[in-house]
Amino acid sequence: MMKHTTILGVRLNGKIAMGGDGQVTFGQTIVKQRARKIRVLDKYEALAGFAGSTADAITLFSKFEAKLDEFSGNLMKAAVELAKEWRSDKVLRHLEALLAVVDKDHSLIISGNGDVV
Repeated sequence: MMKHTTILGVRLNGKIAMGGDGQVTFGQTIVKQRARKIRVLDKYEALAGFAGSTADAITLFSKFEAKLDEFSGNLMKAAVELAKEWRSDKVLRHLEALLAVVDKDHSLIISGNGDVV
């Protein structure tokens, strides 16, 4: 049986919503059922969720928020610049997580391979 994280983002009429499963596993063992995998980015009216390693995702959330600050809330530019840094940085490139981000105009998945979908 395969077990993975589910993150779902929805945009409709200028409103956004995001939800996730909240389950944390260690190998095949479920260690937590109510983890917060979604963050509200109030300052930018955006939401971000993650799949993968929790510690890695927290690092990436912080980096993404810094990129949003740097690019004045431009979600697309922040996502592209994070993906570029993530792929090229010797430490970041080993992080095992994906970020899903959404604002009223964009729904994106950001990966360490340099992908922004």
